[in-house]
Amino acid sequence: MADNQRDQLQQAARHLLQQPLTCAEHYPEIFALIRRHQQTLDRWYTQRLGYRLHVASSTARLYKSTVIPHRPQLRAPVGSKRQMSQRESTLLVLILAAVAAGPRVISLRDLIDDVRSQATDADITLSNEPIERRALIIALKWLIQNGIVKELHEHIDRYEHDDTADAILEIDPDRVGLLPLAILGRAENTEQLLDRTDRRTNTRQWMRAQLTEDPVLYKTDVSDYEWSELRRRLGEEITMLDEMFDLQLESRAEGIAAIDPDGSLTDQPFPSTGTVGHAALLFIEHLMQTPDMSCTEDQAVQIIEELAEQNQKHWSKARVQSPQTFLREVVHLLIDHRLLEKDDTHYTLLPAAARYRHNTTITSNDSVDESEDQSTPMQQDTLW
Repeated sequence: MADNQRDQLQQAARHLLQQPLTCAEHYPEIFALIRRHQQTLDRWYTQRLGYRLHVASSTARLYKSTVIPHRPQLRAPVGSKRQMSQRESTLLVLILAAVAAGPRVISLRDLIDDVRSQATDADITLSNEPIERRALIIALKWLIQNGIVKELHEHIDRYEHDDTADAILEIDPDRVGLLPLAILGRAENTEQLLDRTDRRTNTRQWMRAQLTEDPVLYKTDVSDYEWSELRRRLGEEITMLDEMFDLQLESRAEGIAAIDPDGSLTDQPFPSTGTVGHAALLFIEHLMQTPDMSCTEDQAVQIIEELAEQNQKHWSKARVQSPQTFLREVVHLLIDHRLLEKDDTHYTLLPAAARYRHNTTITSNDSVDESEDQSTPMQQDTLW
């Protein structure tokens, strides 16, 4: 395969992992590559990962039905790229249910009435409080960001502060129809929707998809037979994931990590600069000093408070003053990268966290507002 074609295929394949719904107007150059290499991409995804690629005149949709990744699936369309809340996700589903059958053009007021009707049918209680209106705006902005809704007249933001505000919206029904996975039509309850037992019908596809979607596949995630097969065929997996996504596999006795050399495949890099990234590295280091590499909730809060006191000149003032919230952000980052697990009573480091034993350098800058992040963590890899 020519280097230029290989680069184009990897660029398109990596993009589809991050943007399973890709619209031509948002990504014209990438969409042209997807159309140009559609057959190869479809073969790669179908045969190697068990996914399905649908490409229409202006939209590409990658259906990831093989695994349910540990990583959060939807990010709020805001600067912080936080995970969408349960309320925002619920309202997103209700909006999609309300517009699935049309019309193509609808007023915001009519859409809200339809959403409330869908909520009533689903035994969901909605209020008219500002926080509820804000959640609905976030859900609509996610749809706008992904090319499913357009603002034709006025803007939806006004509704958050004025419940009489209106706007005219255009819905793309074809793209609405592309969003649901096929399993949604077959599942009668949540348990059926989340059931992944059918993955055993093609174990290699499932494990390969897991490595693609999650940072680490641990030995404990699979059966002894599956782990043995994965290790036996590891050379083939390395070749496939390198060809498709330029991913490198790092194998250890405890599991296999997928390493992205340039870090662009993740929406939340780690290790990273900033208060939360620095604190997460120090939190790992602290737990590594304990005999079982774990701590209770109360101990975790105490650790964060101690770290915040030691680094208060360099860390975000808002986070230092709210240790409980700060801890949740640190824990979320580490769990997201499968470096930490949490049960009802303890936080426990997972084996891959050993890669991040680190030395830390702090650069102080008195001219920068102390509320901004000013830490620069530097990590040194070690064996797991």
